[in-house]
Amino acid sequence: MSHPIVHVELAAKDPAVSSKFYADVFDWKIEVDPNFNYYQFDAEGGPGGGFNTIGEQGTQPGDVIPYIGVDDIDAYLYKVEAAGGKTLLPKTEIPGVGWFAHFADPGGTRVALYTSARNGQG
Repeated sequence: MSHPIVHVELAAKDPAVSSKFYADVFDWKIEVDPNFNYYQFDAEGGPGGGFNTIGEQGTQPGDVIPYIGVDDIDAYLYKVEAAGGKTLLPKTEIPGVGWFAHFADPGGTRVALYTSARNGQG
């Protein structure tokens, strides 16, 4: 697996307002997942992403969280910690979608891991 950035989250005070702003200014396509009340964007030419609400999962104003695609989140959290990083949010299921986890690198930057349910492992 090449471990690409597969998703980017932007922290927002009000995801509905932020998503409208980016749609109006940059023509990003916005979809709302009603199961999670999650606003997602498709930015042509780049990875897609979403708007998480400030305070959820410890996010702060201005946080941008890249999600790296991996085939085994537990194995990569082990590697992160062995290399001096720290797990911030353990492996968490997104029902019917996949799994994710957040970690901090040794410099304190928040990054996430993601595995699709289609990969079958998590």
